[in-house]
Amino acid sequence: MRLDLLTVRLRARSSWEAMELGMALVRRHAAAIWKPWWLLTLPAFALLNAAAWAIGQIWLAALLMWWLKPVFDRIPLFVISRAVFGATPAPKETLIAQWRWGWKPMLHYLSWRRFGPARSLYLPIDLLEGVGGARLGERRSVLGGAVYGNAALLTLVCLHFEGALVLACAMAVFLFVPLDYLPETARAAWALVSEQPPAWAQIGRNALLWLATSLIEPFFVGAGFGLYLNRRTQIEAWDVEIAFRKLRKRLLAAGAPLLALLLLAEIPWAPLAQAQERSAAPPQQPAGQVEKPGTPPTLPIVFGEQRVDDRRFREAADRAYRDPLLDGKRTRRVWEQRAKDEKEEQPSAGNNLPAWLSGPAALLAFVAEWGLWLLVAVLVVLLLATMRYWLPWMRGTLRRRAELPAQVETEALQVPETLPDDIATAARKLWVEGRPRHALALLYRASVETMASRANIVLPPGATEAQCLRASRRMPDEGDRSLFARMVRVWQYAAYAQRLPGQDEFDTLLAELQQRYRWAA
Repeated sequence: MRLDLLTVRLRARSSWEAMELGMALVRRHAAAIWKPWWLLTLPAFALLNAAAWAIGQIWLAALLMWWLKPVFDRIPLFVISRAVFGATPAPKETLIAQWRWGWKPMLHYLSWRRFGPARSLYLPIDLLEGVGGARLGERRSVLGGAVYGNAALLTLVCLHFEGALVLACAMAVFLFVPLDYLPETARAAWALVSEQPPAWAQIGRNALLWLATSLIEPFFVGAGFGLYLNRRTQIEAWDVEIAFRKLRKRLLAAGAPLLALLLLAEIPWAPLAQAQERSAAPPQQPAGQVEKPGTPPTLPIVFGEQRVDDRRFREAADRAYRDPLLDGKRTRRVWEQRAKDEKEEQPSAGNNLPAWLSGPAALLAFVAEWGLWLLVAVLVVLLLATMRYWLPWMRGTLRRRAELPAQVETEALQVPETLPDDIATAARKLWVEGRPRHALALLYRASVETMASRANIVLPPGATEAQCLRASRRMPDEGDRSLFARMVRVWQYAAYAQRLPGQDEFDTLLAELQQRYRWAA
């Protein structure tokens, strides 16, 4: 791995900053990522939807596109893993590499690891390092253990972004619907999607899901690669290694002239230096002769009375050894089956407690052991104390309920095609004959025609009450608008809730309609 070719500045970053670094790499190399992405995922989308349409299960295409996400994730990972070292692959090179690169780990990611929340972090470990077996598990534990929660939260955030994009694209359709037709259009769209959606609606839904995935998934992979790169920088000290390599390069560039200068300066003075060393050498003592005990040491004479304080050096060394990144020790716990005849005495926790904690510890142990029964006893006492409130209500639930009356049969309304000349007299006659719904239907129809003429509009055939109320806002008189709204409300209560007005209310409404709308008597 050529660390000196890295195009990013490596340093120890926080997890969120590392994810932003990965997304920045995706933005920088967007063309090299999305061109092969569209060239691979678009044919796959078309083939899967055509096959699902042929068997009549179009929803299966969306499920398979979602399930094949790890296969498509190899495209952005391949691009940014090469581009970070200054070798951005071409789209053709990326597509060719997909046929032979990274297929072995896909067996895991398309089966039991498909629902793993840290796929973006573990995918670079499996595809870029090429390790397997127990070594792969160790690498996953070392690199992903500290940032597993960040990777899982990244998956959740990207999932919500995809859902928001799908919902936004679906809601954008209603921006082109006029305001008057919006409720009916929304009801029709809901019925179209929920009841029996046609094939084109299901394919459109699959297209929205694929489009949202295509926009978010490369950023998801890039953020996971940023986490992976940051973890290797923290553990393996890549930034320190790069600094040393740059220092070595500078020293090698300036070392050759300096070495030649030293050699030229050393040659003329070599004989003189050797002579000075021989003259300055102390006379050797004869064999068997030892130094007198009273002879002072020679080191203080040569170097003087100097003492080196190494306290700060020892403190710096202790701090370096306490650094968890430099600590080579690791604790590993393994479950092993214990023999049946092996019995170990468990030390009692109460024996190690101080005397003043024995009472609270005993109380806590009692509550932990009998707490559930104490809670049941408290609930029973509360039920007995409040029995006079809930017991009468419980007695009523045991009684046999009376049978519901038969559904009221109503005859179909037969309103004449043309309104009578005297609307008030005709409506009162229907009311007296015992046909109140017919009378109210006649008044409602007459009110609608009067409203349309005064508002100077043409209602569409089969206009609903809501459309008529919106159209009545164009009448210039406030009294006409409020009276029409009252008539619509009375008609809705009678037609849909079987709530008829009283005799006095009907007479008052009829009189007001005849007077304000100037119906001929």
